[in-house]
Amino acid sequence: MNAPVRDWAAFVTAGEDEDTARLDLAVEGITCAACMVEIERGLGTLPGVTRARLNLSTHRLALEWNARETGAATLIASLERLGYRAHPFDPGRRSEAELAESRMLMRALAVAAFSAMNIMLLSVSVWAGNASDMSVATRDLFHWLSALLALPAAAYAGRPFYLSAARALRAGRLNMDVPITIGVTLALALSVMQTVQHAAHVYYESAMMLLFFLLIGRWLDHNMRRRTRAFAENIAALRAETAILIGDDGGLAEVPVSAVGAGERVLVRPGERVSVDGVVADGASEIDQSLVTGETGLVEIAPGAEVYAGTLNGSGQLEIRVVAAGSGTLIEEVNRLLDNAMQAKSRYMQLADRAAGLYAPLVHGAALLTFIGWWLAGVGWQPALVIAISVLIITCPCALGLAIPAVQVVASGVLFREGVLINSGDAIERLAVADTIVFDKTGTLTLPAPEIVNADEIPAGALDGAARLALSSRHPLAAILAAAGKAKLPFDKAEEIAGSGVAAGFGDADLRLGSPAFCGAEAEAEAVAARHPTASLIAYRAGANPPVVFALEQALREDAVAVAEALRRRGLALHIMSGDRPAAVAGIAAELGIDDWRGGLKPTEKIAAIERLRAAGRNVLMVGDGLNDAPSLAAADVSLSPVTAVSVSQAVADCVFMGNRLAPVVTALDLTRRAHRIMKENLWIAAVYNFIAVPLAVAGFVTPLVAAAAMSGSSIVVTLNAWRARLGRAGLGEA
Repeated sequence: MNAPVRDWAAFVTAGEDEDTARLDLAVEGITCAACMVEIERGLGTLPGVTRARLNLSTHRLALEWNARETGAATLIASLERLGYRAHPFDPGRRSEAELAESRMLMRALAVAAFSAMNIMLLSVSVWAGNASDMSVATRDLFHWLSALLALPAAAYAGRPFYLSAARALRAGRLNMDVPITIGVTLALALSVMQTVQHAAHVYYESAMMLLFFLLIGRWLDHNMRRRTRAFAENIAALRAETAILIGDDGGLAEVPVSAVGAGERVLVRPGERVSVDGVVADGASEIDQSLVTGETGLVEIAPGAEVYAGTLNGSGQLEIRVVAAGSGTLIEEVNRLLDNAMQAKSRYMQLADRAAGLYAPLVHGAALLTFIGWWLAGVGWQPALVIAISVLIITCPCALGLAIPAVQVVASGVLFREGVLINSGDAIERLAVADTIVFDKTGTLTLPAPEIVNADEIPAGALDGAARLALSSRHPLAAILAAAGKAKLPFDKAEEIAGSGVAAGFGDADLRLGSPAFCGAEAEAEAVAARHPTASLIAYRAGANPPVVFALEQALREDAVAVAEALRRRGLALHIMSGDRPAAVAGIAAELGIDDWRGGLKPTEKIAAIERLRAAGRNVLMVGDGLNDAPSLAAADVSLSPVTAVSVSQAVADCVFMGNRLAPVVTALDLTRRAHRIMKENLWIAAVYNFIAVPLAVAGFVTPLVAAAAMSGSSIVVTLNAWRARLGRAGLGEA
């Protein structure tokens, strides 16, 4: 348990002006989107509060207010009055707390499952015995055995609901866990009373089955949300924690990035990750910016060029004049955009939440009115309570427990077999209604790693020699060349010349690998560039032999054209939004037949374009893989990311697809559309069932045996209907 914070002022940071204060909190007790709305509205009415945004996935509350009008302690006290505890937000501590909660839910689920199965066996025996010749003593024994199983199990397994309901009631409000707690508590209390009075029917199995089904949904939802928390840790992994600071006297000192100020100079050695945003003051190299900007080719860097934190330096040494370090860098901007976008997406209300929000109050209101009506009719409080609880029992497990989760479980299993992993509990619903797809280019429509696209033009033996030289280079494309040639041993005494390439002697021959100028292959490079205008070029010369030039480029995924056509047949609008060069994007768009494309986009521009589509009424699916795509993935209505994506994008994306093919995108859309239809069917089945069953129960015509049979029957019907999600076909050939 976290210790109470006494001095909140220590955790408050300054805003854009001297009167603005900011504070990030980790909030306990959040169970659904209704909690988020209540917190934001409650705090938003306080004097001076300009921003109260809660991220439903991470339970992170971002507050911004006028420090002259309100203090941090006032905000915390208001939050506690609403029934929620808060602590300073710490991603590491949040990770530990979420893991502990996940384990607690799993233990509760295991206890509920064990108890429910065994009590159901005892109950079936009693139901059969009531229809035959079971003695009262034997029936009482079975009831007491059920009580011994149910009471401690319900006390343990129901804690997530009881604690949440208690917090809500203390704050003078209701949430979805309050009626659940009431139903379980009343069913168990009445069952004990009926057992003492030697009654023929008790309700232990109904209470435990309800807890079991609800815990399944709570555990699945919690673990899917927990995956999204990883984005902050993944972005942190791209940051260099230290920088080599160049002093006024030319001396070098390794210091934390936080200690580096704008205008100072830092040194970045070959192969190191750039730690700051800045401008190159001295040196030449190549920078791999693909994770940050989406640029596929290595960017030639010379004095005056801009570089960004998180990018990877190639073979040259660079002296960089700092523009921003720590806060204010492009990576920090991506992190901010990502957080804002995830908070906005968390406002999506799941189909199950919307249905339960309408359904639960009606059912529990009907049960209360039933009790009052029968009691006023003079039947006595105990028979009236039996009838009222029958109303609760006959409805809750089906509508709140199985109708949606059963389809989610089946559909998630089918998607997994098709190579699509679900990261978000409501991804199935959002994927099903997508009508517009925005593709990134680099690593999404194309394969993530460059390939030699002119391999058929390379003379025999040239690749092997070039690959051996490549083993002595730190150049990122050299690693691709070395892997393609399957080289194992470098040449002896090979020397890398910064900014040019690698040279070695072999017998009487002078071997060179690097830029066309370094290898004397300008004419050959010009001819190759004409055939492959968007490729990166590496030249190789072996002695007096004519030089050869390798063209390395990210090739289209093999089924990209077929996927684009299949998506158009399904009526989806296709767009490409990439950070890569417009010339590179244009060629890919033409090959895929996609007219709406843009290149050279920054993360903010991608988000703005997606928001314009959403404002026009489109449901946007974003498919991307780079760090620069992460905010766009979070900003879209739903998102997919290939398994080769950076870990940040995988953590943010609602789904991750496996393999080197794009076909899982089509499969995911087809399967989720089918699953969404079945979810609605299940809700209609539950509604029709309740339309028939509830009036009969209210009228007192439903005995506990019939209620149990009806409950089981409705559960079987929605489960069998959910299994239909496994049937049918999905693929490129289907429309």
